[in-house]
Amino acid sequence: QVQPVESGGGLVKPGGSLRLSCAASERSFNVFRVGWFRRAPGKDREFVGQISWSGRSTSYADSVKGRFSISRDNAKNTVYLQVNSLKPEDTAVYYCAATLRLGGPDSDPSKYDYWGQGTQVTVSS
Repeated sequence: QVQPVESGGGLVKPGGSLRLSCAASERSFNVFRVGWFRRAPGKDREFVGQISWSGRSTSYADSVKGRFSISRDNAKNTVYLQVNSLKPEDTAVYYCAATLRLGGPDSDPSKYDYWGQGTQVTVSS
């Protein structure tokens, strides 16, 4: 069991960047696949991307591909979501989630057992 905690959200102008962090105190966090999701006001939760435990495999939603990137530093028990070229439609609460489950699409939120509390990203001029 792990308890991810997100940080790094804030208010940013269109075209700006942020780096979101997802950290856990449990050393075992390093063996979990970690996904990022977001929920915009009035919309369903949306898959953003994911990273394997080793960091060698990542995948992204089409809506963020080329603008967002996920990395991890297992020495720090932390996964990062670098968000660049932000648009107003990227405004949402961003969540990280962890799983040990195999099989099934990594974009399926039901695959993830441990969720953080979320961090707000607001893109506005």
